[in-house]
Amino acid sequence: MEIFRAVHALAASAIGLSLFTIMSYDAQREEVERVYTNMPDVYPIGGRKRKRGTAWANQVLQDLKPFRAETTQGIREAFDDHAVMTGMGLGSILNIPVAYDGVCVGTMNMTHKEGWYTGRHEEMGVLIGAFLAPALIQCNMMHADSVARL
Repeated sequence: MEIFRAVHALAASAIGLSLFTIMSYDAQREEVERVYTNMPDVYPIGGRKRKRGTAWANQVLQDLKPFRAETTQGIREAFDDHAVMTGMGLGSILNIPVAYDGVCVGTMNMTHKEGWYTGRHEEMGVLIGAFLAPALIQCNMMHADSVARL
């Protein structure tokens, strides 16, 4: 979708990033699915992750609060795929919940060198990520339709 590319460009310019992904969130299945990535060889579109009962899921998907880890240790503590990220030289991460009507519909995720992200980046990320809500709602509706046909 064009909006994904536009938000990616804006986030790269305003906040800074190396890896950028957008995930849709299926609350019933407690699962996220990658719908956009700037590194498809490493993080392909369609990749899914179960996000049930973790501190990250509670903070981002339920409480709608950004998650920020400024060090590789913070990434290791929160993500199963930490070795992939840190192996690429990525050492800080910022996950922005995207919500509509108080419900999470997805996340905007930026990863960069260690020590990059700050509270100011969180604030900018929340504003930028809000532009993704309509497109993520559409992704979730299309996914629900395809599941219903099975």
